[in-house]
Amino acid sequence: MNIIRRIWDLYYDGFRSMTLGRTLWLIIAVKLFIMFFVLKLFFFPNYIKEHAQGNEADFVANEIIP
Repeated sequence: MNIIRRIWDLYYDGFRSMTLGRTLWLIIAVKLFIMFFVLKLFFFPNYIKEHAQGNEADFVANEIIP
């Protein structure tokens, strides 16, 4: 358990003493949010749910195996 505490302290102290790094991590978090949530909602519809009509496993099996 001591090693986990030492690793936690290392990262905690490192992130606490950052100045420029906090801004960069904020930019990374915003970009990830845009990529995974906003783009998925608007540009990647749920194709399987729309076409399977309740039988998702059978639909995928039929699409994979011609």
